Amino acid sequence: MTTSLADHLRALPDESLAALLQLRPDLVVPVPADVSALAIRAESRVSVARALDGLDQFTLQILDAARLTRHPEEGTTSTDAVLAMATAGPHPPAPTTVRGAVDRLRARFLLYGPEHALRVAGSVDEVSPYPAGLGRPAAELDLRTAALCADPAKLRRTLLAAPPSARAILDRLAAGPPVGSVPPGALQAPPVGAEADLPPDATYGGAPTGSPIRWLVDARLLVPVSAGTVELPREVGLLLRRDSGPLGPLRTSPPSVTAPPREPKAVDSAGAGQTMELVRHTEALLESLAAEPAPVLRSGGVGVRDLRRLARGVGLDEPATALVFEVAYAAGLVGELDLPGSTTGRYGADQQVLPTGGYEVWRAMSLAHRWEQLARAWLTMTRQVGLVGQRDDRDRPISVLSAEAERAGAPAARRAVLGVLADLEPATAPTPDEVLELLDWRAPRRSRGREAAHREVLAEAAQLGVTGLGALTSYGRLLLADVTEADERADDPLGLRSDAESGDPSSAVRALDALLPAPVDHFLVQADLSVVVPGPPDPALAAELDVVAEHESAGGASVHRITTASVRRALDAGYTADDLHALFRRRSRTPIPQGLTYLIDDVARKHGGLRLGSAGGYVRSDDEALLAEVLADRRLESMAFRRLAPTVLVTPYQVGRMLLALRDAGYAPVPEDTSGATVLSRPKTRRAPARASVSTRALDPLAAPKLAMPRLLGVVEQIRRGDAAARAARRAPAVVRGSAARVAAGPMPAHSHSEALAVLQQAVRDKALVWVGYVDAHGATASRLLRPVSIGAGYLRAEDDRTEMLHTFALHRITAAVRED
Repeated sequence: MTTSLADHLRALPDESLAALLQLRPDLVVPVPADVSALAIRAESRVSVARALDGLDQFTLQILDAARLTRHPEEGTTSTDAVLAMATAGPHPPAPTTVRGAVDRLRARFLLYGPEHALRVAGSVDEVSPYPAGLGRPAAELDLRTAALCADPAKLRRTLLAAPPSARAILDRLAAGPPVGSVPPGALQAPPVGAEADLPPDATYGGAPTGSPIRWLVDARLLVPVSAGTVELPREVGLLLRRDSGPLGPLRTSPPSVTAPPREPKAVDSAGAGQTMELVRHTEALLESLAAEPAPVLRSGGVGVRDLRRLARGVGLDEPATALVFEVAYAAGLVGELDLPGSTTGRYGADQQVLPTGGYEVWRAMSLAHRWEQLARAWLTMTRQVGLVGQRDDRDRPISVLSAEAERAGAPAARRAVLGVLADLEPATAPTPDEVLELLDWRAPRRSRGREAAHREVLAEAAQLGVTGLGALTSYGRLLLADVTEADERADDPLGLRSDAESGDPSSAVRALDALLPAPVDHFLVQADLSVVVPGPPDPALAAELDVVAEHESAGGASVHRITTASVRRALDAGYTADDLHALFRRRSRTPIPQGLTYLIDDVARKHGGLRLGSAGGYVRSDDEALLAEVLADRRLESMAFRRLAPTVLVTPYQVGRMLLALRDAGYAPVPEDTSGATVLSRPKTRRAPARASVSTRALDPLAAPKLAMPRLLGVVEQIRRGDAAARAARRAPAVVRGSAARVAAGPMPAHSHSEALAVLQQAVRDKALVWVGYVDAHGATASRLLRPVSIGAGYLRAEDDRTEMLHTFALHRITAAVRED
């Protein structure tokens, strides 16, 4: 008697069932109603695909061996049969290694049952239709091909007779996948006698008259499965693999890395230097946005011209600037601000991108804390920055912050690449090709087709300082461990809490702090009025330098310069000449040049020589000659000044416009209030609304939360209670309403519509009996014991077990389904 997966699960002790849920956490989202629902979910296509995605190449090959050795009628295999096929190649793996792979598959219930009668979980054949890259058996494809394959000697003679071009096609299909597309007309034979009238290099129907594909089809070595597709039968593929083994080359362990480990100190030093560059570039980008916000495109994101402008200001190329921009946005440092009167929504034309209020908090942090906030945001953001600049499916360029760059699998790709580096010996720097090979062995189903994205992750990690000299840094390793631990923490399954938010520096911050030079609170003033900061300035010093000096160059020692404009800017911000002298005396470790003293005093004497007020606006000064100069200045003709008195000029324009015009013309006016007192203040800085960093999310938004064993045992207990209730309900009679009301020994199902469809799909595969609940055309509810035959086009075709008649049911009328035990 065949035992179902549900029976196997019921027979497990609670600890073993909880271990299954720990290996496949998606099975408990949401918690299944009973063991039958759990079994259906475990064999569903989505759950099986998730389980296969987490398996390495060797374990998947052992699963293929189990599929290839199944009995054609019973559908079972054995561990011995799997072991025999896996060790049939020229370089057989150790039997213990094969048995270990079988145990991993059984632990996930991709294989279940006793060792002498193993069954493959349902949907495995649907998710991966070609085991080991081999096609279907010839008997399922073509009877004449099956007859050829039934005669091994004839099959070998046919293969030996194949022309070289045809044999090359066979070898390529034998390596997998076994299905290939053919050019139009390749399977169409020319009319009888036509070949004799055509030259040797002629074509017919788009294919050469001597097409090797047509030769293979005529020889029954390939089977057409559609108008443009051919398939290599399994028996032919196995014969072609006689030298490499039926499963192909088996690699029981991941490929090795040839590069020797680097010096750990050199790796950390290189990475730490890049972290300083990242923070500097981020700050430069945000200052550029503060000075000139970038408008939001109607289609979303920031335009190419604005990105180029920002790239010039930051001193990076456009792809690197796009990465800094996206990471700053993910970290909550950049946001959108609706302009006054805007009603167009998030991606309307009346929005601008500029720094948020969180930028000020970020600037006050230490260098290591600032880097960690950016790196955490990069690890968790669902953005693939490498797509910026490419074309979307409508042939439009993908811009920064646009929705087209959203990829839900981006965090998992970063975790996979950094996980490969973290598992190597510290300071090991593999080449990108070696990283891709390791990824392809560790999770071939996940890495297939994502090579470009994985290379982008390596380049981005280097730019962000997570790696140095191609190796994972020590603090990068700690950061990855911290974020992964928060992602898997049982009492915080969504990763909503981090060490950074709790107030204590994380281990990554402490490690990076030890590598970075200590912040300095002083500078060196040179005779040419340049200011050298011998290290990263502390936040207070950096804020003062932003006001009193112009930034010239960055690096280990940054250089600033004091100019007339910078002194005037400091005076406009509220500093007095005495304040500036005191600042330079306090901060400078070198004597103050006399030229700096003269410059400050000279600018201070002129500062405030003009006073502005609002009449529309007025300008007054005790210096009549200065007012005469302003009145005669052609650069100020647009202001339409008029002299009201020897010491007063008026204009119809407001004070703000006058202030800008006079300063652009080289004057140094200051505004005053109605009492004549000077009004000095720093210019108001516009900020976007505060945004939360994406680092508060889970590392992999697609992954199910991983629960601790005590919570899993509680889930198992809940499933057991639901199973007991369902079995009790199945023993109770159900009333069947219809043209003839009667009592049947079937249950009233309690599953949802989606779960009912999963039950029916599984029943089609198992040819099992199912109690189906449905609503008839008159609105009456009923249940019937059926054996599903097929599902398609919105209908269920099933055989009534009592009358043995075939019935058709609309799927939208089916309310529930429960398997008959």
